[in-house]
Amino acid sequence: MGDVLAGFHTVWEFDSDSVLIRFERGIRTPKLFQVLGERRIPYEALAAVELTPGKRGTMALRAVPRRGADPLMDAADGQLKAGSDPYRLVLPAEREMLAEYYADEMRAALGKAADEPADRYLVPAPPPPLNFKAYDGKASFDGTAVAFRWFWTGASSAKWKAGDQSFAVTELADVDWRSPEVLNGHLRLVRRGAARGTADAGRTPQPGEADQDPAAVVFGLGYGLVHESLPFAAAVLEAIRAAEPEHGTVPAPRTPSALTDKARPDPADIADRIRHLGALHEAGLLTDEEFSSKKAELLAEL
Repeated sequence: MGDVLAGFHTVWEFDSDSVLIRFERGIRTPKLFQVLGERRIPYEALAAVELTPGKRGTMALRAVPRRGADPLMDAADGQLKAGSDPYRLVLPAEREMLAEYYADEMRAALGKAADEPADRYLVPAPPPPLNFKAYDGKASFDGTAVAFRWFWTGASSAKWKAGDQSFAVTELADVDWRSPEVLNGHLRLVRRGAARGTADAGRTPQPGEADQDPAAVVFGLGYGLVHESLPFAAAVLEAIRAAEPEHGTVPAPRTPSALTDKARPDPADIADRIRHLGALHEAGLLTDEEFSSKKAELLAEL
């Protein structure tokens, strides 16, 4: 096509086999768009193209991604608000005829399997390393493993007993992201052999249990924001799919200089965490053996 269609906060550049979606970096642009920067979407990654009326004299052109074609949208699982949908272009209503033209052009370019789920990801997720702060801990991903480091001010006693966690991509089957904009927002890692919504096989999911699950971090006011936690979830999901035998192999380890959270721990932070363990021990939530073991682990980090 070789044409450009500019809307609010977003510009679509049409090519013969794909559309390049570029997001503005203005103060009013949704933060998720600013983080994404730009994304190239092959037409074979789309299931449909829709044109709908918008608010206050606007209209929206939306490309509908195929299931399994974009890890970002798979992780979001329909939870994004319309204003944060990266596949939605908002235009002035007077540009309806032009929007209809491009919608028809895109529909004509859709692949034969548009109605079927994609067998591989066709749109890349944001690359690692990535990290964000949840309410109860810091989550980091270096491309091969996800690490959770608990905050003594927010983590539950169950998580403190379990200790900081690290999950190799090869251990994981899925990522369960629940938007921080709804109740009980969290990011949970689903291990192989476990049902979605649980950390271990055979467990029944319980509302709010993510705060007790060492394979999950919970969100809260100002923590785990969409533009931070969703790209993270998408990158982990992409790596999980790439590690599956039918899709590829585990990504090569990143060089030490590219990894996150490898610096020597702050002694003051270790001291605070030991004090927190002591408080749990005094409250009877940790046995003498558990307290001694966890204290030794923390001291070994110095």
